[in-house]
Amino acid sequence: MINYVYQLVSPHVFSLKYEEVDFKKEVIIRPKCMAVCHADQRYFLGRRDAKILRQKLPMALIHECCGQVVWDGTGSFQRGQKVVLIPNVPGRDDGVTYENYAEGSRFLSSGCDGFMREYVNLSPDRVVPFEQVSLPVAAITEFVSVAVHAAGRFVRAAHTRRETIGVWGDGSLAYVVCCVLRQLLPESRIFVVGKHERKLLQFSFADRTFLFDSLPEDFHIDHAFECTGGEGSYYAIDDIITAVRPQGAVMLMGVSENRVPVRTRDILEKGLTFTGCSRSGREDFVKAVELMEQPQFQKRLSAIIYEDRPVHTVADLSRVFETDLNTPFKTVFRWEI
Repeated sequence: MINYVYQLVSPHVFSLKYEEVDFKKEVIIRPKCMAVCHADQRYFLGRRDAKILRQKLPMALIHECCGQVVWDGTGSFQRGQKVVLIPNVPGRDDGVTYENYAEGSRFLSSGCDGFMREYVNLSPDRVVPFEQVSLPVAAITEFVSVAVHAAGRFVRAAHTRRETIGVWGDGSLAYVVCCVLRQLLPESRIFVVGKHERKLLQFSFADRTFLFDSLPEDFHIDHAFECTGGEGSYYAIDDIITAVRPQGAVMLMGVSENRVPVRTRDILEKGLTFTGCSRSGREDFVKAVELMEQPQFQKRLSAIIYEDRPVHTVADLSRVFETDLNTPFKTVFRWEI
């Protein structure tokens, strides 16, 4: 079968590729709604090292997607069933390592084609069904699953005193992390530390919000999540080391292209535990869908979504990525090519 694949061939330039695919032994999904991630933007804008761009392009972008099953040779799904797509392709299972960190694992839209295709073929374990979730919200399931993964690792790593949890960042990642923490750890008080007062107003369900340059001298927390990334990582991690109490767990989630210096002496003196969290696995997707089917949780996620106009042509793809640069929200779009 001939499939259409929409690839980024160089920064800002998309092109259509035709490929022959054998769909007989997998689940065939027609994408319906997609979301733009900062990782996609870095490729679109050419903000990765030139050597990396040469290695990975051309490549179809997008790893956040929901769609409908059009055919399933495995008998696992019904035709027309709504599903979310898992971009992580597991590597070697050693019984210890999470699938998203396993050696030999691959990630769609990072080294191999993502979901910008006419049809997507996946093994049934890379597909999760949903019912009571709107398509724009379902499109960001992968994003939510990353927060679920981090929360799960936090529960396993942190000591049991969890009265106060600090979240550094006021963007979409910090918002979704706070949503997940509020749902999974309802007894904990959530403090959000951000840079923009306007963005912090969205965190109405958090217990308190603070501007990063106005933290009280007696500000202390039991544990922390760093969700800033980029140049803000240094300042966030520095503040966290100061504010977190001894033996606190610190979850690092923000991506930085540059080296970030940290005060190792204070980390050692306080006995802090730093855990890096990236991507997610099937269990995280299943839990994310379970949370998203709860009306209040879904309503909160809707508050950070901007739905752009549908994509009908290759030219529309550039429009979506350009629009995403100018919105503080999570950009989603209907896939109607």
